[in-house]
Formats: sequence, C-alpha cells, structure tokens
Amino acid sequence: MKPETTAHAPAATVKCLVWDLDDTVWNGTVLEGDAPQLFPEVLDTLHTLDKRGILHAAASRGDHDTATAHLRALGIEELFTVLEIGWGAKSDAVRCVAEALNIGIDTVAFIDNDPVERAEVAAAHPAVRVLAAEQAAGLPALPPFQPPFVTDESRGRRHLYRSELRRKHAQDTHTGLAKDFLATLGLVLTVRRATETDLERAHELTVRTHQLNTTGRTYDIAELRELTASPSHQVLVAGLEDRFGSYGTIGLALSELTGTDSVLKLLLLSCRVMSRGVGPALIGHIVRDALAAGRRPLAEFVPTEVNRVMLVNLRFSGFDVVERNGPRILLGYGPEQPPPAQDSAVRVVTVA
Repeated sequence: MKPETTAHAPAATVKCLVWDLDDTVWNGTVLEGDAPQLFPEVLDTLHTLDKRGILHAAASRGDHDTATAHLRALGIEELFTVLEIGWGAKSDAVRCVAEALNIGIDTVAFIDNDPVERAEVAAAHPAVRVLAAEQAAGLPALPPFQPPFVTDESRGRRHLYRSELRRKHAQDTHTGLAKDFLATLGLVLTVRRATETDLERAHELTVRTHQLNTTGRTYDIAELRELTASPSHQVLVAGLEDRFGSYGTIGLALSELTGTDSVLKLLLLSCRVMSRGVGPALIGHIVRDALAAGRRPLAEFVPTEVNRVMLVNLRFSGFDVVERNGPRILLGYGPEQPPPAQDSAVRVVTVA
C-alpha cells in the first residue's frame, strides 16, 4: 500500500514520523482499561528508523499522563522526542510537532489506524505523508525513510533534539533578557580542521542546511576529501556544547587561500543554533585566523530565498561589499579594522 499523500507531495527524506498510539503502536486503548501490548513490527520500525536519524513523535487522542506512563512501561518513551497527546485535532498535533522540532511540515510523516484521522491530517497538511497503521512493518524499506547517508551524529539525533527541547524549556521559563539567558548556557564553540571522519557529516550539512548558508553550494564526499588535502584550501568544522550537553557538529567553513587573501567560499550553520550567537563567533574566529596569517578576509555570498540572515551576520561582523557579479556578492573585512573581539557569551576553542 502506498502512502496516502497527494500527487504533489515532496520526495524529501522524512525527518520525523508521527505516530498515533492506540491500535497503531499497541493493540488496544489505554483509557478503556486495557493493558495493550506493543506490536512487534512497530518496535522493529521504531529502532530501525531511530538508528537512521529519523525522529519519532506521538500525536494521539487520550490522557497525556496515562499514555506517557504506558510508553514508559513498555520501555519506549525515550524513543519519542515530542509527545502531543490530548483531545484536539490530529492535524494541530502534527503541526505542533513540526514547530517544536523546527522542521518543515513536508519532512513529516503521520501513521494512524483510523482512516478518518488520516483524512483529516491529509486535508490540513497536503505535504505530510499519511500512512495506514498496517504499513508500519514496511516503512524502513520505503525511499522516504532511507536517508542518503547515516553518520554517527545522525544515529544520535534523537538525543540532540531532546537536549534542545530541554534548552527551549529553560529559555521559555527564563524571566530575564535573552542575552542574560545565553550567558547562563556556558556555550563553547570548538573549531578544528576537518578530517576523514568528518566528511559524511560535512556533506550532510551542505545538503540539509539552507537558511544559515552563505552560498548554497553542496559538496560530495570526494570533493570534500580533495579540499581537505589541498594546501590552498581550509575546511573547518565546528561543534557546540553547553550545560545541557552537545549540539553535535553544527558548522562548516570552507575557505580558499592565496598569498594575500582568504576567501570564504561557504559558511553554514545548523538552524538549531540560530539564536545562540554562533554565527558572529565563528566568523570572528575565521577573520582573526586569516589576519594572523597575513591574509585579507574575504567572503562570498549568493542570495537565496531563505539565507539573508547570513548576509546580516557577515555585515554585522565587519564585512563590506567589495564587488557584485550577477547574484554573487564579494565582501571584504576592512583592512583598517582591528581583529574582532571574542563574544563573551560564546567561548571559542581551537583544536589543532
């Protein structure tokens, strides 16, 4: 059976599978006094997709505490990143899941045993892949549930997102200014040269990251391997952590080096760190590194529909427009400007 999606639904890889619970994940209804057991094929699918970096969430009717307790009793609560359990429309719950995870609705799939519920979600969100409960066993074999690459980081994506939700809760309950909250996080940005073990994740970032991306260029693993070995190029990866734990590898910077210039050909950051002030911190590090080597910092920018924030980051960090060639903009760090100061809220650590 094919997913009950519209003809114009996108072919992108699913980032989150949203499950109904009663008679979909388990064989009964918790509130009716049943002690429903987990469908074995559902357990297999939960673990298989989790190892591929696909998140799980719940959008189910019922009492939140009762359903959560049953998930815990079955030993699968930790596999679910977001729980939207209540008495509202399933379409609202699916939307809330996408918003909580900060992912596009077109990267969400929804599975339910009830055809009426499936129809309601499909009508409200035509881009969502809607699936019947009996399809659960076969989902890992479907192309949308097969990411083109699976890295160590993607295998731990659930833990990264759960940490992020704890951060968000702390931020939402913080009563001071946003900058004061950032100061409580103890943010540490680690910057190092990319190695062979980073290439899959670096490639993944170029494919998945659009908003915080200066040029939109993508590089396959072979190209990245060649660039990391090139003496005229510098490929840096950035990781971030705070008091809640690691964000994983969240940034990539690719520069072309000449005798007098260091040209930033691509800078991108995971959207998960958009509000952390990491952009200026990483750009500042790149500028200081170039100036220390006696090179003028330059940066290319190619506008897309969604990446203007990266131009703002470059301008805020001291870059001015030097040249325009069609859509391509070349920016330069003013030679009379002193090196940018380090941001007190983000400690930058360089690893040799």
